[in-house]
Amino acid sequence: MVRGAIVVTLVFAAGCAQNRTGVLVMAHGGDPEWNREVEATVAPLAKQYATEIAFGMAVPSTMEAAVQRLEARGVRRIAVVRMFISSESFVEPTKYILGLRDDLLADLHARHAMPADEHAFHERSGHQHGGTILASDAPTADTHASDPHSSSSHHHMEPPRRIRTDARIFLSREGVADSALIDQILVDRVRALSTDPAHESVLILGHGPGDDGENQRWLAKMTQRAQGVRRIGAFRSVQCETLREDWPEKRADAEKRIRQFVAEGNRDGGRVIVVPFRIAGFGPYREVLEGLTYVADGRGFCPHPNMARWLEEAVERTLAAR
Repeated sequence: MVRGAIVVTLVFAAGCAQNRTGVLVMAHGGDPEWNREVEATVAPLAKQYATEIAFGMAVPSTMEAAVQRLEARGVRRIAVVRMFISSESFVEPTKYILGLRDDLLADLHARHAMPADEHAFHERSGHQHGGTILASDAPTADTHASDPHSSSSHHHMEPPRRIRTDARIFLSREGVADSALIDQILVDRVRALSTDPAHESVLILGHGPGDDGENQRWLAKMTQRAQGVRRIGAFRSVQCETLREDWPEKRADAEKRIRQFVAEGNRDGGRVIVVPFRIAGFGPYREVLEGLTYVADGRGFCPHPNMARWLEEAVERTLAAR
């Protein structure tokens, strides 16, 4: 009888421990359809954990509000999962906001150094530099204002500040592009659109950062994830490109390469498949490819079962990395 009581107590304690663990998903955010697709991906996780989403690019106010909602539900341990393509996106500001690092500026200036002309552009665009998220991490207001499909059209920048929380915070390390689960998503997107690989070219198109070194790391990850596409058919070509969306001079060069690839892919009876390397949606690619012939379904990684699986695994890895 006593032994049975102990078992019941342990089960009850385990249940309480689970209830005290919550998940905060950081996601870029976008138009209502973009947000719904991310919310649908996150929804299954709520069966296991108290779960909240903080839309925005490491925005302290939305993060703090989400943490407070979790704490109001009795959560004392929070796995913060950054649902961004790159593991580098907003990571240092996020650590500072969550109280996981004491300072913000010194190493960020060194690692995100930009040419003087790019600094000047972002200053002209109204982005603060120094105590806020660095310009190399920040989208330009003009770009998103002109792009109704942008995943940041409704965001505003906030200076990083510490949020108030008594919870123990665990922060994810990997980006979505680090996961081999994305390989199958790309394969499924291409298979759904492909009819004759021998006459088709595949363009896998991502947002891309401002820093040239970081952009090369983006492209390396994209190329790695695209290996599965190369294996499913003898395509004319499989090309990965980043648009460098928020950096006008770099974007102009990228647009030329991208449009040239699509134009050449249509020659001699060719057909071009365009797949976005994005969390959700098609971004500004309709405008970029205007006047060119291509096929696309406009879907990013969400919705897809592998994104829900990625999220679940990310939570497990984050809580295990103590």
